[in-house]
Amino acid sequence: MLAAEKYNKPDPVNLGAGFEISIRDLTEKIATLTGFKGRIVWDNSKPDGQPRRSLDTSKAEREFSFKSMTDFDEGLKKTIEWYVSTKSIL
Repeated sequence: MLAAEKYNKPDPVNLGAGFEISIRDLTEKIATLTGFKGRIVWDNSKPDGQPRRSLDTSKAEREFSFKSMTDFDEGLKKTIEWYVSTKSIL
Protein backbone atom coordinates (compact mmCIF):
# COMPACT_ATOMS: atom_id res chain seq x y z
CA MET A 1 0.00 0.00 0.00
CA LEU A 2 2.76 2.39 0.95
CA ALA A 3 4.50 1.97 -2.41
CA ALA A 4 1.24 2.50 -4.32
CA GLU A 5 0.50 5.64 -2.34
CA LYS A 6 3.98 7.21 -2.27
CA TYR A 7 6.04 5.83 -5.17
CA ASN A 8 5.20 7.04 -8.67
CA LYS A 9 8.28 6.07 -10.68
CA PRO A 10 8.76 3.42 -13.38
CA ASP A 11 11.79 1.82 -11.70
CA PRO A 12 11.20 -1.42 -9.78
CA VAL A 13 11.63 -1.54 -6.02
CA ASN A 14 12.51 -4.67 -4.05
CA LEU A 15 10.41 -5.39 -0.99
CA GLY A 16 11.61 -8.07 1.37
CA ALA A 17 13.43 -8.93 4.53
CA GLY A 18 16.75 -7.51 3.33
CA PHE A 19 18.91 -10.49 4.21
CA GLU A 20 20.49 -13.32 2.26
CA ILE A 21 19.03 -16.82 2.28
CA SER A 22 20.25 -19.87 0.41
CA ILE A 23 17.90 -21.48 -2.08
CA ARG A 24 18.34 -24.75 -0.14
CA ASP A 25 17.29 -23.14 3.16
CA LEU A 26 14.32 -21.42 1.51
CA THR A 27 13.23 -24.69 -0.10
CA GLU A 28 13.46 -26.52 3.22
CA LYS A 29 11.43 -23.80 4.97
CA ILE A 30 8.71 -24.00 2.31
CA ALA A 31 8.68 -27.80 2.50
CA THR A 32 8.29 -27.67 6.27
CA LEU A 33 5.55 -25.03 6.22
CA THR A 34 3.57 -26.86 3.53
CA GLY A 35 3.95 -30.29 5.11
CA PHE A 36 5.77 -31.59 2.01
CA LYS A 37 6.80 -35.19 2.63
CA GLY A 38 8.39 -35.90 -0.74
CA ARG A 39 12.05 -35.96 -1.63
CA ILE A 40 13.75 -32.78 -2.81
CA VAL A 41 16.16 -33.50 -5.66
CA TRP A 42 18.89 -31.00 -6.50
CA ASP A 43 20.04 -30.95 -10.13
CA ASN A 44 23.79 -30.44 -9.85
CA SER A 45 24.14 -30.45 -13.64
CA LYS A 46 22.88 -26.86 -13.69
CA PRO A 47 25.54 -25.01 -11.69
CA ASP A 48 24.67 -21.60 -13.19
CA GLY A 49 21.65 -21.14 -10.93
CA GLN A 50 21.82 -18.78 -8.00
CA PRO A 51 22.77 -20.62 -4.80
CA ARG A 52 21.31 -17.83 -2.66
CA ARG A 53 19.18 -14.70 -2.92
CA SER A 54 19.34 -11.33 -1.26
CA LEU A 55 17.19 -8.37 -2.23
CA ASP A 56 18.52 -4.87 -1.85
CA THR A 57 15.63 -3.14 -0.12
CA SER A 58 17.43 0.18 0.47
CA LYS A 59 15.51 1.93 -2.33
CA ALA A 60 12.18 1.14 -0.65
CA GLU A 61 13.43 2.58 2.61
CA ARG A 62 14.90 5.62 0.90
CA GLU A 63 11.95 6.34 -1.42
CA PHE A 64 8.97 5.70 0.85
CA SER A 65 10.33 4.72 4.27
CA PHE A 66 9.50 1.01 3.93
CA LYS A 67 11.26 -1.38 6.27
CA SER A 68 9.89 -4.87 6.76
CA MET A 69 8.41 -5.37 10.20
CA THR A 70 7.25 -8.94 9.60
CA ASP A 71 9.53 -11.81 10.59
CA PHE A 72 10.61 -13.71 7.46
CA ASP A 73 9.32 -17.10 8.63
CA GLU A 74 5.98 -15.62 9.70
CA GLY A 75 5.62 -13.74 6.41
CA LEU A 76 6.43 -16.88 4.44
CA LYS A 77 3.85 -18.83 6.44
CA LYS A 78 1.19 -16.16 5.80
CA THR A 79 2.05 -16.07 2.09
CA ILE A 80 1.66 -19.85 1.81
CA GLU A 81 -1.64 -19.73 3.70
CA TRP A 82 -2.90 -16.96 1.40
CA TYR A 83 -1.83 -18.87 -1.71
CA VAL A 84 -3.52 -22.07 -0.57
CA SER A 85 -6.73 -20.22 0.29
CA THR A 86 -6.88 -18.40 -3.07
CA LYS A 87 -6.02 -21.51 -5.05
CA SER A 88 -9.20 -23.19 -3.82
CA ILE A 89 -11.35 -20.38 -5.25
CA LEU A 90 -9.68 -20.27 -8.67
